Amino acid sequence: MHVGTAQILHSKNLQWDKDGNSYFTITPDGIEETNITDRTRTTFINNQQLTPTDSTSPLVVEAFQISNNNNEVLIFTNTAKVWRYHTRGDYWVLDIKQKKITQLGKNKPARSLMFAKFSPDGTKAAYVSEHNLFSEDIASGKITQLTFDGTRKFINGTFDWVYEEEFGCRDGFRWSPDGNKIAFWQVDGTKIRDYYMLNTTDSVYSQVIPVEYPKVGEPPSPVRIGVVTINNDAIKWMNIEGDPQQNYLPRMEWAGDDSLVVQQLDRKQQESKLIYCNATTGTSKIFYTEHDNAWIDIKSFWSDDDPSGWDWINNKKDFIWVSEKDGWRHLYKVSRDGKKETLLTNGKYDIGSIKCIDEINNTVYFMASPDNATQLYLYKINMDGNSKAILVSPADLKGMHEYDISPTAKFALHTFSNHNTQEVGELISLPYHEPIIAANDIAANIRQDSGINIEYTKITTEDGITVDAWINKPVNFDSTKKYPVVFYVYGEPWASTVEDSYGSQKNFLYEGDMNADGYIQVGVDNRGTPSLKGAAWRKAIYRKIGVLNIRDMAMAAKKILERPYFDKDRVAVWGWSGGGSSTLNLLFQYPEIFKTGIAIAAITNELYYDNIYTERYMGLPQENMQDYINASAITYAKNLQGNLLYIHGTGDDNVQYDNAEALLNELIKYDKQFQFMPYPNRTHSIIEGAGTRKHLSTLYTNFLKKNCPPGGR
Repeated sequence: MHVGTAQILHSKNLQWDKDGNSYFTITPDGIEETNITDRTRTTFINNQQLTPTDSTSPLVVEAFQISNNNNEVLIFTNTAKVWRYHTRGDYWVLDIKQKKITQLGKNKPARSLMFAKFSPDGTKAAYVSEHNLFSEDIASGKITQLTFDGTRKFINGTFDWVYEEEFGCRDGFRWSPDGNKIAFWQVDGTKIRDYYMLNTTDSVYSQVIPVEYPKVGEPPSPVRIGVVTINNDAIKWMNIEGDPQQNYLPRMEWAGDDSLVVQQLDRKQQESKLIYCNATTGTSKIFYTEHDNAWIDIKSFWSDDDPSGWDWINNKKDFIWVSEKDGWRHLYKVSRDGKKETLLTNGKYDIGSIKCIDEINNTVYFMASPDNATQLYLYKINMDGNSKAILVSPADLKGMHEYDISPTAKFALHTFSNHNTQEVGELISLPYHEPIIAANDIAANIRQDSGINIEYTKITTEDGITVDAWINKPVNFDSTKKYPVVFYVYGEPWASTVEDSYGSQKNFLYEGDMNADGYIQVGVDNRGTPSLKGAAWRKAIYRKIGVLNIRDMAMAAKKILERPYFDKDRVAVWGWSGGGSSTLNLLFQYPEIFKTGIAIAAITNELYYDNIYTERYMGLPQENMQDYINASAITYAKNLQGNLLYIHGTGDDNVQYDNAEALLNELIKYDKQFQFMPYPNRTHSIIEGAGTRKHLSTLYTNFLKKNCPPGGR
């Protein structure tokens, strides 16, 4: 069968083979392998092989890993969510030659295993269960417990809530290259207070749900790194300088058979130290440091929320590093001892994310958009330090490109969309970006939506700040009429709402068609968002959340509303999480502009959120409390004049429910009338329970239509 495009449209469904000539996909019939060079598909693993001897049904494969010798496949199934992602479940090992499938951790509770992975030689697997680390011999099934002190708040081999949420750290252990040792993180959350959520819906008596959650101003959970030797269970703890309650360890990898490389961030996340640790003696040595007056981002920001891995090159004599030290996010080649560094991507532009390092051709592929921060393209550059970046994406396809590149950089899955072009995908060969099959060339399969009337523009405010914006106009737009406008906002350093991709300008909560109903929708970028506009743009918000970003959005709105077809009496704003906070601040601080607001899961008091996120962008409240007061929506709640709908899940472990009640108290104090909707026992996403999302959509839509009526007048 020939290679098509339907099954490869999304990279999350694709896993490359080690040689980069084929890829695997999970199908209803098992796991399928597609060979790109000869364009054939074959069944790699069928459902019969996935059926245990005591069952009549095959395992449902959620993820899998193939051993280095290609003889075994590790199957992840029966998964359960831990905070945001399904990282807990059951693991099975399929011996392909013997056609035998066996379960790992048979004596462990069901759905309790996390992050199982083969040893380099494929003879063992290691995993976490109930906060302890285990190794299991695959042939005999013998289980060796490697740590014994794990509890809910004393965690081995994985992480607590805040490390996962803010650093992207989940998988907390690494096999040594020789397979004799495992390096792992240990998180001591016993010194961190619990936030108590209440489950009042699942029994006649409420159940207390404790979450180990360090609020802003609280010191971090102490974290240390240990190395356990498999054959004797001995643990050597790494001796790393610094108070564990005033520093973070967000990255750790093996640097050789007996050495680790570790990144340490100080509590303010303004100083980064790279450290080598001797895995046998535990001694450590700092070899590379960096300082920033605002904050330093870690790898998860330029590696698709994954901080794992270390980009070694040249037989580990050098590595690729990312820094904003010259005002732009650039690639550097750093010698192993840290004494020599070479700037690779010289120029006034940011790299977005590293996509592939092609050592054979001395090339690194990365995403960037030097000319338009609302778009994204693939570039490549030679790693000699004297070359210029070369555009790889088709120059005539303006919009958002995305790539999943094979390990050997010979092939890639390429997807593309823009505001009026639906997402389309193709397989290409590199380095020349040629389609594997001419008929599947994206350029020949563009599907434009002719009914979309979206304008991308730049707005210069009265403060002299120029921001990107999009304006989504209604069906049968008539410039002689006045239309209601709905601003969609986020505004904080975690995300931008202005990108040139298909569907990002549509309201996912509105029940019906806002364009057909006669609303204009607007998105505005502001300083402090993670747009590729230089470090000065991103870090202008330092210690000014709730002030600078709110002013930028409000002044941009004020400028946009000068156009005669906007009805200034029908101006609404809405957002979720950080966008909910921005909504409240806009409604409270600029009531002369914004008449209606819908805020969902909002941080209302900056002191109520976690320490890693908030202290990174706001500093320590012990040193600059006034900045926290200025940033918090409750400070301005007394100014409410317009229509407010505030929504929060009572089971939100991220932006917790105390935010809601703090705001309610403040609004009540000043006799401010508003509408409030708590969703019992729902999390930050408010999706749990029958009918929840439908109810939320109906609530949202009815409130908007009532208080900001649709249609041109």
